[in-house]
Amino acid sequence: MILYEYPCNEGIRTMLRLEHLFDRLGQLIARDAPVDHHYALATIFEIMDVASRADLKSDLLKELEKHKQQFNSYRGNPSISEAALDEAIARIDHSFNGLNQLSGKAGAALTSNEWLMSIRSRISIPGGTCEFDLPAYYAWQQLPPTRRRADLMEWVASLMPLAEALQVLLGLLRESGSPHKVVAPGGQFQQSLPAGRVYQLMRVRLDGDPDIVPEISGHRLMVSVRLMRQDGEGKLRPASEDAQFELTLCA
Repeated sequence: MILYEYPCNEGIRTMLRLEHLFDRLGQLIARDAPVDHHYALATIFEIMDVASRADLKSDLLKELEKHKQQFNSYRGNPSISEAALDEAIARIDHSFNGLNQLSGKAGAALTSNEWLMSIRSRISIPGGTCEFDLPAYYAWQQLPPTRRRADLMEWVASLMPLAEALQVLLGLLRESGSPHKVVAPGGQFQQSLPAGRVYQLMRVRLDGDPDIVPEISGHRLMVSVRLMRQDGEGKLRPASEDAQFELTLCA
């Protein structure tokens, strides 16, 4: 079973990209090989690039505040647990305060580290971090894994408020949708969206044939999923058979 997610606006697109990078970073730091820690460092620089948007922090803070106000409006509703509300609002408050206290853009504190910035300036060059180009970086890669991991964790610390805010916001967004089974006759599916309802994320869950890949598109009036099949060379061609999948629209 494979889950595909499609962002319906640029803000969610950026959040999903950052979530993807943080997930990769966590996996790479946990490993011991120098090459894994090299790509962990490259991922830190990618996060800094994606998070460099001037309005990203303020947008995330606004979204967190909006969700807090929405949850507070449920107070006194007998069908909603006050304990669950308190827990959700506490998570929002914690991530809001952490992100709000972050000075400047995510990773801004790392830009004053000349050694890191020398690596950043060459890491996008093919083979640009060889030992003869950056001998100090090569020496760092020969350190014990625990020492390298400790350094990485220290550098990542300034990014963690952003990671927590993303985790809370995307978790709340995903929980807002209800999955339902739909059928794609001849591999094609379209659904009109109700007027006045703005969806931010579409989730498509496929099970069965791993060679079937969805091409997803959507706007404020309609969502569309076209199922494609990979041939032996990896090219995608329209799948003509009827298929069923799980669709979730998250607002």
